[in-house]
Amino acid sequence: MDSTPAPAAAAAETPTTAPAFEDCLRLLRGERDEQKLAGLLVAANLCRAGDAASVVEVYRAVGPRFLRRLLNTGLGKVESGKEEDREAYLRLSVTVLSGLARFPEVAADEGVVSTVPLIAEIVSKSSDLAITEECFELLSLIAIASDGGAHTFCEPGVMDMLFLQISNFPDGSRCLELAIHLMQLLVHKIRIDNMTVEKLQGMTSMVTSLARLFAVLHTTVKFEALHMLTALLSQKESPLHDALRSVPSMIWKCQIRVGITAVLQNRVVSSEKLQALLLAECMMSILGENWLSEEYKVPDDQNMMPVDKFVLLVLESARIEVSVLLNELAYLKYESSKNSQRDDAISQKERNLAILFSLIERIIKMISNASSGEGAVCQTIRESTIMKAITGLNETVGLVLDFLQDAKDHGQRKGDDLLAAVRIVGSYLAEAPYACKEKIRHLLEFIFSVEGQDESSSFHSICFMLPMLSQITMEADGCRILASFGGYKMVIDCLIKMIEQNGMMIDTGNMFLACDTIINFLSNMKNAHIQMGSCFVGLLEALVSWTGTADDSSVIITASCLCTLVLDLTTEEFLLSSSDFDSKTLEKLSKLIARSLHQGIPDDDIEQSNQKQIILSGKYYTLFNINWKKEKKSSHLICYRLQEVV
Repeated sequence: MDSTPAPAAAAAETPTTAPAFEDCLRLLRGERDEQKLAGLLVAANLCRAGDAASVVEVYRAVGPRFLRRLLNTGLGKVESGKEEDREAYLRLSVTVLSGLARFPEVAADEGVVSTVPLIAEIVSKSSDLAITEECFELLSLIAIASDGGAHTFCEPGVMDMLFLQISNFPDGSRCLELAIHLMQLLVHKIRIDNMTVEKLQGMTSMVTSLARLFAVLHTTVKFEALHMLTALLSQKESPLHDALRSVPSMIWKCQIRVGITAVLQNRVVSSEKLQALLLAECMMSILGENWLSEEYKVPDDQNMMPVDKFVLLVLESARIEVSVLLNELAYLKYESSKNSQRDDAISQKERNLAILFSLIERIIKMISNASSGEGAVCQTIRESTIMKAITGLNETVGLVLDFLQDAKDHGQRKGDDLLAAVRIVGSYLAEAPYACKEKIRHLLEFIFSVEGQDESSSFHSICFMLPMLSQITMEADGCRILASFGGYKMVIDCLIKMIEQNGMMIDTGNMFLACDTIINFLSNMKNAHIQMGSCFVGLLEALVSWTGTADDSSVIITASCLCTLVLDLTTEEFLLSSSDFDSKTLEKLSKLIARSLHQGIPDDDIEQSNQKQIILSGKYYTLFNINWKKEKKSSHLICYRLQEVV
């Protein structure tokens, strides 16, 4: 008779009901450790071949407590006799856990997740690469299965145990591959928002481990470490940034510099150089602009480039990439045929350009500090380096202005790339207001019209240019440039909008720059017969509103000075006849001027002293002095109100 079981009988002997499986469960449920160990030896094979239900049943039968005790025994934390026994327990526990964790339901269980610190300890202590490989495979399964599992890796000491020795793994080894894979999983899965201080320390350990890999390895792992670093550090307003600032060791900062240097110095594809430049921008964002030029004491095994050369290397690399991207963008936007691939390429290049512009903007600030002798940076950068950097920045800003000229020629004034271009130009001209003077003369009107992709006005473009405008309008030529296209009216509209939005994330520094620009303009253009238009009427109303509850003397005196200059352009009769002007504003203006006269001014504040002198020499205050002192009366309401409050 044929002894082969019938199909139905064969199907009945599934792993769940087969005698071997039932025997295994009985052993695992036994009271003695010997029974459980025997059951685990059978379970190790069953887990590899079993279905999910069978594996879950095995896990419930043995229980997480026994598996944890077995791990502790293997680590020598529980007395177990001979060394070889502990090694056997260690192998068995890791093998069984790896088999069980192949199924997400088990890998996500709290009992398995709680073994992460123990598995990390095994990695840090074991010299057996086979065990280490199996540990990394197990940890990856736990990280994938649940968010809670991934966040367990941030517990104190876990990251250090896992990754501090990673650079010692043989190049190309399975261990190194699995360790990097685990890091990539954690980088993309862990959410840093609302993380406790203790867990943030775990993330800083990951960053410092990645920094070492980035510095010392010269394989594809260097670039994988680079990508993970940029993914972690480029998150805006991340609590990780504060945690990194408090790391006492300087070594990780040096190692990132060493890694960036290696990437930028060697022949690598442009995308990797962009990643290295993004990392430099992240470091300057987190640690301050001086990170680029700081002098660090480093271990003997770290080949550190001198500060001057490093600054120029980063700047020149960024300049080259900007030049290439500007050319590519201009071609794609104005010469290539339109299709979806073209649009995707433009979007990617615009994102890359924004990164480079942000980096260059930070370098501009650093060079400005060095030029003015501010901070420690002036002690580490030679003057010849500063001059080379300024020459390079001049050339790059010239290219950006050519890019804007190209947009103007093609009738394009809307786009985030154009707005970013205006911003970098404004940042540079804030430090060198007379650079590229002729190009600015011909492009300023267009710059004032540039809008972001989702914006309905050129408000931000004008704001970006205010630092430069407040300086060039100190001379008549700068005022004439602004008057040539009515730009002063646009600055006034911009100031009115800022006052209306005051308290809504508006930079008050920009408000003062706008005031300074208009004060300079009106002071230097008195003989140009500037017409009193509706923008000036709106400005008076806005200034009264701005100073209504203000007690800051700089606000009161600046606003009063500007009001005085505007009032000199007109008459009370004109204002009262204007439909946009509230007659009550005249009384408020007189009170504002009077308040400004009572403000104390520090002896060393030349600007406020000059503004107060403008107020005292204004038309209405002069009339008040003449009429009130001689006749004790005045036909002018402002003068009348002044005599009431002065």
